[in-house]
Amino acid sequence: MAAVALSGQIAFADISRFVGEYSGRAEVETRAGDISLRDMSVVIRETKIGYSVTWTSTTEKDDGRRKVKSYQIEFQPTERDGVFSAAMKRNVFGHTEQLDPMKGEPYVWSRITGDTLTVFSMFVAPNGDYEMQQYDRSLIEGGLQLNFNSHRNGIPTRFISTFLSRQ
Repeated sequence: MAAVALSGQIAFADISRFVGEYSGRAEVETRAGDISLRDMSVVIRETKIGYSVTWTSTTEKDDGRRKVKSYQIEFQPTERDGVFSAAMKRNVFGHTEQLDPMKGEPYVWSRITGDTLTVFSMFVAPNGDYEMQQYDRSLIEGGLQLNFNSHRNGIPTRFISTFLSRQ
């Protein structure tokens, strides 16, 4: 049991390099093939037993309206070194647990490999199709390189790459 705790502590220690606030702007290709600008930010914080990642993207519409999407997920160490489970809801005993992809909820986890913090999410559609999303946030001078990609049933559907400067 001590090895498991130590493994989680080693993985947890790696997050301190990523802690901070970052922001930037990305060019995103719309479904119609047009290019739109999207403001993006991420905040990474240590928590009592892991860390949290909050990310926001803001798109400005042609008529001046702004569409804001924001997500916040807490992660906890697992028995696997550098791999973290999402703590997205509490069960009846007050313990955090993963969401259920068979109920249309995303299954989310993260890992730290070298200078890259990756957040994965998997969605299962009612017809059994699936979508995988991957957010790679790599430490580089002055901030993070964000590479996002999504796949539906193994076919790439979107790729976004941008630099997020440390605030």
